[in-house]
Amino acid sequence: MLSNFTVIDEEFVCENCGNKVPKLGYSCRNHCPVCLHSKHVDVNPGDRAETCHGLLEPIGLEINNKKGYVIISKCKKCGAIRRNKAAEDDNMDLIIKLSVRDNF
Repeated sequence: MLSNFTVIDEEFVCENCGNKVPKLGYSCRNHCPVCLHSKHVDVNPGDRAETCHGLLEPIGLEINNKKGYVIISKCKKCGAIRRNKAAEDDNMDLIIKLSVRDNF
């Protein structure tokens, strides 16, 4: 792993849909598997150093040869763009919908 990557795999309640999100177990959980939303809390992965704390809304998808599906999110508060690797239990219907969107 990169030196600027802090491993944090913790439960949380999604601020978008209210789903109780469990730990991922094999990597870091950074978004809700139901609605794919996240929270803008990191400057570097896992550091919790971001002061914005806005809601990150999924707006697109990239397919990476090494990482697989990568969800592209935009912060509703500050407009920052973030990328997060999709998890095995993510809502595949939403991932498919994201693959045909071009909103960024």
